Parts: sequence; C-alpha cells; structure tokens
Amino acid sequence: MNDTMQRPSPEPMQPCEGRLPYCAPLANPYVPFQQESPPKYEARRGLIRGTLFPGLDLPFMGKSNEMELTNTPLAELQALSFAIDELSLYLDTHKNDKEALELYRAYQELYEKGMKTYNETCGPLTHNQVETTGNYRWLKDPWPWEYRENEG
Repeated sequence: MNDTMQRPSPEPMQPCEGRLPYCAPLANPYVPFQQESPPKYEARRGLIRGTLFPGLDLPFMGKSNEMELTNTPLAELQALSFAIDELSLYLDTHKNDKEALELYRAYQELYEKGMKTYNETCGPLTHNQVETTGNYRWLKDPWPWEYRENEG
C-alpha cells in the first residue's frame, strides 16, 4: 500500500464522525445537462435566483432567495449584466440556440443604453468610462456620506 493513501482505522467509525472509508472517492459532483431552448427567468428574477435558467435553480437545503431588487438604474444594470454573463456561458455549449442568441443581443443593447444613460445622469461606474477630455473627475464631490453638501 502506498503511504499517501489513507489507511483504514482499526476501530469502527461512529455515525457523523466525518471520516471517509479507505476506498471512497472525495466527491461525486452532478451538474444537470441543459437541453436546447430551456425556459428562462427574466433578468431581474435570474439575478435574485442565481441563475437565468429555472432548470438549474436548485435551492440549497430547500431554501431559495425570494427577495426583490430595488427599483433603481444600478439594480437594472446589475440584472442585465448577470443575464448577459449567464447567456454567454449557455451559448458556449449551445451555439445553435437562435432564441438565446437573440435574447443575448437584446440584453447587450439594453445594457449599453442603460450604461450610457447612467453615465450621463449619475456619473461613470468604472474608470474605463471616465471622460478623456478636461480634468480627471472619477467622483464628483461631495461624497455620499457628506450629508450636508448633498442636501438641497
């Protein structure tokens, strides 16, 4: 027997002791295979549930997230970004799903429009979106916690 393998304990294991039998594999993962054109949550619901696809929505220990997102432009951008990422992963393995590709492109278009509007009204979300002309102004004063300056 090779020294790197765990030797079986001479004493019997007690329930809930946590030791694996000598020949047990470390893990047996299972991931459901997605069929073509599966049903999809809308973007906001997908972000809350952690997946865009109801068939992959497997609550942990019978519990699932049912909270709602705030109705803000930033929450909408987060939901769209999540949906775009989920669809890109799906399309990596289902390249012929035209409906998913159309939804992916529609979400990309909505995201780009939303980012443009957000940048114009609230300012840039990342350093990549800072204007290249004039002075560098990543954040405009006052900061959110400077309440007196934010009043009025």
